[in-house]
Amino acid sequence: MLIFPYYQHRMAGLAAIEIAQKVSKAWRSLHAEWKYSTKGNSKNGKRARRRERINMPSQNRGGARCSTSNTSITSSNGTIDDGSSSRKLSWHDVYSVAVRWRQISEPCDLVVWVNKLSEEFNSGFGSHTPMILGQAKVVGYFPYYERTLEIAKTVMKERSYIRGKTDNIIHLSQDGKLEEIMHAKSCSDLYRVVGEDFWLATRCNGTAFEGKQLEGTRITLVKITPCTPAGWEDFDEEMSMAWNTLCNAYCGENYGSTDFNMLENVRDAILRMTYYWYNYMPLSRGSAAVGFIVMLALLLAANMEFTGSIPQGLQVDWEAILNLDPISFVDSVKTWLYPSLKVTTSWKDYPDVASTFETTGSVVAALNFSDD
Repeated sequence: MLIFPYYQHRMAGLAAIEIAQKVSKAWRSLHAEWKYSTKGNSKNGKRARRRERINMPSQNRGGARCSTSNTSITSSNGTIDDGSSSRKLSWHDVYSVAVRWRQISEPCDLVVWVNKLSEEFNSGFGSHTPMILGQAKVVGYFPYYERTLEIAKTVMKERSYIRGKTDNIIHLSQDGKLEEIMHAKSCSDLYRVVGEDFWLATRCNGTAFEGKQLEGTRITLVKITPCTPAGWEDFDEEMSMAWNTLCNAYCGENYGSTDFNMLENVRDAILRMTYYWYNYMPLSRGSAAVGFIVMLALLLAANMEFTGSIPQGLQVDWEAILNLDPISFVDSVKTWLYPSLKVTTSWKDYPDVASTFETTGSVVAALNFSDD
C-alpha cells in the first residue's frame, strides 16, 4: 500500500530523479551505438554486410541491437555496457537505487533483496499481505477481497485441484465440489467445500520463454508471494528481457522524442517490466513502493512526467497480481496513468542527485529538511 509521509514523498522524488539520470546516461550510450551501427550500414553497404557476417550478432533475447561488442550494448542478462568506462547497468542496478533510498528513509524496516536471505530464501521466503485477520478487514487490501475470491475460484475450476497446508494435492473434480466452489460467496464457503486448510497459486504468463507459466501469488485468502531459488531464476529471465525490450524500444528512432504518440511502445514496455516486478515481490519489505518509484523514474527518463495520482482504492501491485498476463495489466493501468503523463525535458536541468548527496548523512539531512 502506497502511503507516503512528507519525507517519503521526498525520498520517492529524489530516488526517481536519480534513477532517471542514471538510466538516461545509459540510454544515451546505447543510442550512440545504435546510431553508429545504422550509419555504418548505410555508408559502407556490402562492406558493412560482410563485417556483420564475420562478427555474427549475439542471440540475445533483447533483439537485433543487442550485441557482444565492446561498445554500448544491451546484453543477454539485461545489462547496458558502456565500453569506455566498463560500467554496466542492469535492471537490478536500476531498482537497487530505489532500494537504497527506501532503506535510508525507513531505517527500522528490513528492506533487502530476498535472494540475499540464504536460509529463508532456500526454504521459500514469502511476502505476506493479509486481507482478513479473523473478523477484522484490513483497510488497505480488503477492497481486493471479492476480486481475489473470484480469481481463486477461476484457478480452482481451471486446474481441478489445489494444495493442502503440507503441499498435498487436493482433487476437486469429485462429489460436485467444483460446482459448489463456483457458487461460493466467501472464503468460509470455500473452506466448507474443501474441508481443510489449502492454498493455490495464480499464474503469471511469461514472455522470455513462449508458453511458460510462472507461479504467481499464492492465495490462502492471506496473500503470500513465494520467493524461491528456482522462482528467482525465472523472474530474473523475465526482468532481463523486459529491460532489454524497454531499452530497444527507446534507444533507436524514438530516442529523445517528445512526441507522446511515438512513445507508446516505451510506456507499454515500462509497465510490462513493472508487472513482473510486482508478481515476484523480490524485497523483504517495500516492493510496492520501490516498484512504483522505478516505474515513474523510467517514464521520466523517457521524458514523461506523471502529474496525477493513483485512483482512490486502487493498489498498483494488486492490479499486477490479479491480472494473469502483462497485456491485461497494461490495459488496466494505462486508463488512468497515461492521461496523467506530461511530456517534459525540464528534469534534465536538475543537479546530479548522486553527486549532490554522496553520503548517507547528506541523504538523511535532505529527507528531514524543513523550511520552518
